[in-house]
Amino acid sequence: MISIEGLKKVFTTTNNQITAVDDLTLDIKEGDIFGVIGYSGAGKSTFVRLLNRLEEPSAGKIVIDGQELTALSTNQLRITRQEIGMIFQDFNLLWSRTVKENIAFPLEIAGVAKREREDRVLELIELVGLAGRENAYPSQLSGGQKQRVGIARALANRPKVLLCDEATSALDPETTNAILDLLVDINAKLGLTIILITHEMHVIRKICKQVAVMEAGKIVEQGNVRDVFMHPQQRITKKFVEQVMGTGNEHDGVEELINTYDSGNIIRLHFVGETANQAIISRTAKLFNIDINILQGKITQMQQGAYGTLFVQIDGEPKEIARVINHLRDETSVEVEVLRDVE
Repeated sequence: MISIEGLKKVFTTTNNQITAVDDLTLDIKEGDIFGVIGYSGAGKSTFVRLLNRLEEPSAGKIVIDGQELTALSTNQLRITRQEIGMIFQDFNLLWSRTVKENIAFPLEIAGVAKREREDRVLELIELVGLAGRENAYPSQLSGGQKQRVGIARALANRPKVLLCDEATSALDPETTNAILDLLVDINAKLGLTIILITHEMHVIRKICKQVAVMEAGKIVEQGNVRDVFMHPQQRITKKFVEQVMGTGNEHDGVEELINTYDSGNIIRLHFVGETANQAIISRTAKLFNIDINILQGKITQMQQGAYGTLFVQIDGEPKEIARVINHLRDETSVEVEVLRDVE
């Protein structure tokens, strides 16, 4: 659906040149919810603005649905942009227009007939959950309602791609979850490809299927969200995962556990999908002559199911503990990592 090759953006100032996006190559499948995460200054907002040529690339190629955007003339681009919706952190609504007038605005620009415009606006108001607020002005709306108007407006021309640039950053947690649920619903109903730019890992965890991690204009890690959560490779990715899992510095946490509990084996268990909802610990305790003490852990939900980490202490005869570890590794889908092995 979207193919990006060697994308680069260099800003020239009086004194120097700043490379905001550096040789970025990426493929995004049709109908995917793809997350791009990075801290401020990583280049992610510049990247998303390059996708619809609000910023002109310094180099590289962007192909969306078989059409090379980087080769289009200004007039061709104006037409093609109707297939790329975009929502922003600060909503960008027209304050002198009502909800329905804001949503109708891109249809007016596209020359859509009045009757057709009105029907489409009513359809979108229902889709984003704003029925009864169509005649309100932006100043009369909550932050979440304003973003719903922004989403409806972005969908007005039936785009194939929806770009979301920090779309939930200005919202409180409850409203953020409601907007994310709406995006998942839109993705399912319309088959829309969504690219979500954010600096918040819980946003990626909640709705994205794939994620790319940006740092200094480059993609430093990418893959299936569950795999990235389970096995983050880069320092920056580990920090993002810690935001959600609340693990802090993992090495310090392990040292503290080992120092606090001076007997038995200390084991870290990784739960994925259905295993996170199963009573594996209690069943294991019944099967073997050992004592299991749960030390700490956290289970979190993501788009592809649950994921969690649990630290446990196992006391018993060394041979029996070895049987427990082999059982967990061979008979369950839980990943087992022995942090301290007491012979």
